Amino acid sequence: MRNLTLILVLVVSVLGCSAENQAPETFKDAFEGKFVVGAALNTYQIDGQDPKALELVKKQYNTIVAENCMKSGLIQPQEGVFDFGDADKFIEFGEENNMHIVGHTLIWHSQAPRWFFVDEEGNDVSPEVLKERMRTHIFTVMRRYKGRVHGWDVVNEAVEDNGELRNSKFLQILGDDYLRFAFEFAREADPSAELYYNDYSLANPSKRDGVVRMVKKLQSQGVKVDGIGMQGHYALDGPTIEEIENSINAFSALGANVMITELDITVLPWPGQSVTAEVSTSFEFQSEYNPFADGMTDEAFAQLNQRYIDMFNLFLKHSDKITRVTFWGVADHHSWKNNWPVRGRTDYPLLFDRNYEAKPAVKKILENAAKK
Repeated sequence: MRNLTLILVLVVSVLGCSAENQAPETFKDAFEGKFVVGAALNTYQIDGQDPKALELVKKQYNTIVAENCMKSGLIQPQEGVFDFGDADKFIEFGEENNMHIVGHTLIWHSQAPRWFFVDEEGNDVSPEVLKERMRTHIFTVMRRYKGRVHGWDVVNEAVEDNGELRNSKFLQILGDDYLRFAFEFAREADPSAELYYNDYSLANPSKRDGVVRMVKKLQSQGVKVDGIGMQGHYALDGPTIEEIENSINAFSALGANVMITELDITVLPWPGQSVTAEVSTSFEFQSEYNPFADGMTDEAFAQLNQRYIDMFNLFLKHSDKITRVTFWGVADHHSWKNNWPVRGRTDYPLLFDRNYEAKPAVKKILENAAKK
């Protein structure tokens, strides 16, 4: 009996050690206590027409962001006429699944409604009118979801690649005060929500420096920017891990949390000379820009997986600075990269394929997270 008891103790001990050594199977478990991980949801998913995507999100992630349905052009297509249908469903999904919910985006030059900047004659409105329209939009949207949305992309893509402020209608009519107004209105609308600035190409030193200058000026005006979202629209060969790390450190030094937002890694060639994530960029389709229409080569597939592993190793290294990592889509066929900047291409930029299956990098990323 004593020997049997000893055997049972040894078996339980071995099984216990195996359970402890087994890597987590989901991103939300692997990165618990480090940062939240999630994905952007599109309206097709929000409306319940893609149940496999929603099941994957519920299993793997603990944060979501609205890909399009909370942008001003969709949520307020006419002045004073708000459409909260899909936004409400998005919020409800997040609440039902205990998600960290991010609203995207309040003030953005692109996908803003046409009426926002003009009067009935089509002329630019006065600074007073635009300021009031900003206030009304921000208050109406944020107060509807007050206490329910954890953080907001208050201003999106306000800085050019050279570090100068983008010459948007906001800047033309209100000057750079529009940035201060946006954050002040948002803080008043929901004091409990975190407020973010979000932009692409922030590993670019010139743009990085421009954002640092912008945030420092806001801080000097008494405006708190809780976090800076570094859009991760990356490629296999750039930007370098070193430049991404430099930006993480620079933004953290401002006293802001750092978030890796809109993460995807294209495997396709860039058709122009200057790589950007400017949504208005467009090129005509040519077969040379679509080399993997029938599937990736083994070499490209290996490069993609290693690139993601390297990225997450960097994020783990700086988990004291990073609070969130969000993929821009759930699976490859959902990605905007299939149609931007060249419509009709086949890209493979996410960590789950068109069958919702995890790519090999996922297992390694989760194993590495468990070791930290």
